[in-house]
Amino acid sequence: MIPATDEEVGVTVTREEKATRDGAVTEAAGLARLVDFIEPELDLEDVVLEVGAGTGRISRAIAGRVRHVTALDRSWEALRRGKREADQDAIMNVTFARGDAADLSFADRSFTLLISRFGLHREEDPATVLRELVRVSRPGAGLVIADLVLDAELGGEPDRLLRLRDPGHRALLGAERIAELITEAGADVRRAERFDLIRPVDAWLADAPAEAAERIRAELRAELDGGPATGLRPVLSADELCVTLPVAHLGAVAS
Repeated sequence: MIPATDEEVGVTVTREEKATRDGAVTEAAGLARLVDFIEPELDLEDVVLEVGAGTGRISRAIAGRVRHVTALDRSWEALRRGKREADQDAIMNVTFARGDAADLSFADRSFTLLISRFGLHREEDPATVLRELVRVSRPGAGLVIADLVLDAELGGEPDRLLRLRDPGHRALLGAERIAELITEAGADVRRAERFDLIRPVDAWLADAPAEAAERIRAELRAELDGGPATGLRPVLSADELCVTLPVAHLGAVAS
């Protein structure tokens, strides 16, 4: 079971980033919120692995607080971009490596802190990924999982629309189910928080196929006009169409 949700923490955002409903934050504020959630786990002697790292935004954000970070992703393009940005910022203790989170090449007990951000919903077998993260964790290592989560009360078919936007999407899990999988993998969930992440639709669909993007926009607008629920809770912010995505952060300790 998930522990009682932490009391909501205030997030300071710029005027351009202000939330459009109570508890909802933008992507930039969401990133800062995850760094804040990770912060209690950080130690200057930590050896960190971030899987599904993309350009390593989290890895780069915490690099100054730890000994070393390995940012792992399947995409060479994302890793090269992250390496360029790390070099520009003179970050010397992040290694960008290509690999599969479900089949890690590292030895058992290699890391003291493990992080996955928005990766589980893209995995065919999230349980295998979590088992791999625990396998390469030293006893007592911190494990931080951040992901989009399913809110069954919202109705609609969010997975269908998320796959239209990104064919790499597999399925949303509920926060409770993620906690169960972490426990089954051999770690003890100690804390959790949930909040809403708001994304302007134009930016959110920037990399989606054009036809799919228009289909998604049409369904979102239809929901705003009283039509069927999409599960993505469209809202208007300063006349801009946005989606609202449930997010969970879970903090665990490896056995």
